Amino acid sequence: MYEELADRFIAAITGGDVDTLRSLYAPGALIWHNGPGAGGGSEQSVDDNLRTLRWLSRNLGDFRYEEIRRDALPGGYVQRHVLRGTLPDGSPLEIAACLFVTVDGDGRIARIEEYADTRGSDPLRDLAAAQRAARA
Repeated sequence: MYEELADRFIAAITGGDVDTLRSLYAPGALIWHNGPGAGGGSEQSVDDNLRTLRWLSRNLGDFRYEEIRRDALPGGYVQRHVLRGTLPDGSPLEIAACLFVTVDGDGRIARIEEYADTRGSDPLRDLAAAQRAARA
């Protein structure tokens, strides 16, 4: 039922297509990520999430989602996948993740709760920190 939305979402992420991504989000959508912080994670607005996704598409070579499995849920879907790509230094990146996606009545993404392997994303945090340090 949500296959087309999910496929468009992934294609826009890997292609760095911010305009399409924005159109797939409902107004006021929120994106929650597991990790440190109150409640075991943190929420992002659409604008913050788009900055993150654009950065990923610009910094990962051969950026792709593989081993995708989806199941419909009432009002949305769950997706398990492995995000893969190549870091600028040539080393591979692999992050297993699960998304719980809530879709509004207009067929747009209202909320995402992402549970990702936080150890797998350490190289991304290191890259972002190195880029910030180089700008300082």
